[in-house]
Amino acid sequence: MHNIRIGIIGVGNCASSLVQGINYYRHKDSEDAIGLMHWEIGGYKPCDIEVVSAFDIDKRKVGKDTAEAIFAEPNCTTVFYKDVRKIGIRVRMGKIMDGFSEHMRDYDDKYTFVLADEPEPDMGEVVRVLKESGTEILLNYLPVGSEEATRFYAECALEAGVAFVNNMPVFIASDPAWAKRFEEKNIPIIGDDIKAQLGATITHRTLTDLFKKRGVKLERTYQLNTGGNTDFLNMLNRIRLLSKKESKTEAVQSVAAKRLDDGAHEPGVAPFSGGFPQFRRYCH
Repeated sequence: MHNIRIGIIGVGNCASSLVQGINYYRHKDSEDAIGLMHWEIGGYKPCDIEVVSAFDIDKRKVGKDTAEAIFAEPNCTTVFYKDVRKIGIRVRMGKIMDGFSEHMRDYDDKYTFVLADEPEPDMGEVVRVLKESGTEILLNYLPVGSEEATRFYAECALEAGVAFVNNMPVFIASDPAWAKRFEEKNIPIIGDDIKAQLGATITHRTLTDLFKKRGVKLERTYQLNTGGNTDFLNMLNRIRLLSKKESKTEAVQSVAAKRLDDGAHEPGVAPFSGGFPQFRRYCH
């Protein structure tokens, strides 16, 4: 079997953890595979994933080998495998659109995005890169609120015949119209939004499901995420939070014994603190 060839949109903290993980598990076996739900799926292991294309809009990443770009500011995720080998895949300039929020200009460079002064690609250019690189699966790691940019890359995936994994809360896979378009072309699509390995939402869902199974009546629930990475800074623009709040609300509602009244579940994001994300959730 050949490697699974992936493309990355947004070389941020999530992409950094993914690429570090691919390299970290290359030197492990199933007995050492701490942190993975599954060591092997369909005969494929983590080391069988290969990055063949990448896009970003930050000048500290564009033009760099992906192995270097994942450690460039403003990324601040934990470095658990620093010896990521260079792969010869340079980060290309991406489409900005609403992937950048204007309020981000008001913060220190080490916390925010610094736009690269490079020509933005059109759809034809992105599709060409995806095809020529042999990308099979396109992973979307754009910032929360990037509605237009996400639709742009979803269109590129459709045009290039590439599977689309939407890791952020813009509703593509869960939108019947979008889902039908991918289905008609026999192209896989999954998403929308992903949960941290052991973050607030998955913990909240687990508690909600436990209440249902143990006969506890859940009347109201509240979740507060307190964080200090670039994604949380981006979400200080409350308009960008609409789809995120809906995603988190539905994640909890889907496991409740009875659907809560509107407003009975309220996910919140606390102000940017400048450190790593820490999660608290309250159920009462």
